[in-house]
Amino acid sequence: MTMLIRTLSALLLAASFGQAAFAASVELPVPRQTIHPGSEISHQDLIERKFPSRTAQQFAVSTHRGELVGMVARRTLLPGQPIPVKAVEKQVLVRRGEPARLVFQEQGLVIVMQVEALQNGGAGSFVRVRNVDSGQVVSGRVQNDGTIRVEN
Repeated sequence: MTMLIRTLSALLLAASFGQAAFAASVELPVPRQTIHPGSEISHQDLIERKFPSRTAQQFAVSTHRGELVGMVARRTLLPGQPIPVKAVEKQVLVRRGEPARLVFQEQGLVIVMQVEALQNGGAGSFVRVRNVDSGQVVSGRVQNDGTIRVEN
């Protein structure tokens, strides 16, 4: 009889730990279907799924939809799996080695010139570019339209 009581106690204790582990969960955004490299992520591409809270603590995964919407997949993202932070990036508007437009604007004066990008960059990032005529290297911030604005 004592053995039966110990077994029941052990089962009840295990069940309570299981509930505690389930209570310590977090909802993470995951792909609804496979997202291929180069694809932009939208709200419709994501659903929420529960994971143990340690998943977000142990691995560098995105925890909010806002971190992902508008980003571009760098690698294949599988349905139902957490999305690693390094698996997405801002959309590249300026590509290394390709021509770009550099804009300088101050007090009504606007200068636009052709440059060669020395780095890839998305909206808001700083990139180095080279003036194709003089060879001079300058830095500027990539704008939403793909131009590069020199800030003084």
